[in-house]
Amino acid sequence: MQGIKNIIFDYGNVIFKIDFKIAQQSFVDLGIKNVQAFFSHSGHHPMFNEFEKGNISPAEFRDGIRKVANHPDLSDQDIDRAWNSLLIGVPAGNHDVLLKAKSQYRTFLLSNNNQIHYDWIMDYLKREHQINSNAIFFEKDYYSHLLGMRKPDREIFDYVIDTHQLNVAETLFIDDSPQHLKTGAELGLNTHLLTSDTTLPEFLYQSGILSI
Repeated sequence: MQGIKNIIFDYGNVIFKIDFKIAQQSFVDLGIKNVQAFFSHSGHHPMFNEFEKGNISPAEFRDGIRKVANHPDLSDQDIDRAWNSLLIGVPAGNHDVLLKAKSQYRTFLLSNNNQIHYDWIMDYLKREHQINSNAIFFEKDYYSHLLGMRKPDREIFDYVIDTHQLNVAETLFIDDSPQHLKTGAELGLNTHLLTSDTTLPEFLYQSGILSI
């Protein structure tokens, strides 16, 4: 891939493995009906968007789950356990290639996230990888709930591009969601859809972005 100087990485299912099916079953276990419409990779209840923008608090999110499940006695712990069940972890090799990429490119993280997942991930990074955050892997790491914006809305892309004065023609955006890549492409970014068939290290090496 020629002319790339900057890389913007998504987090879920690019760097950190997540599993929507596990979370769907966890929500079913809480009593939620029609879970495919309620929460999936391709679409979900508006409450999730608001949580990812930081417009509702964890307490308000949990109350929303209780309402949808029609189960007012669900504990905070039960809800958090179900919600966090989709968080699997960082596959071997991903952190290494991020450090290598950072040594050769300007790299950024752009993640749709929320406070409950963010807290779990930060604890996981300390516990399993002995690091305090993802900041060591990037020039800057961005999370939707801290910015008040989320993908695929154009404003969050504009914010990162403008803040760091990125030339979109020299910038690669890697994500696992076609709707996010669509916005990136409309802005002139080079884009790549990372699927479950290919790991992040495989793509970076096979595409020539990183050399062995």
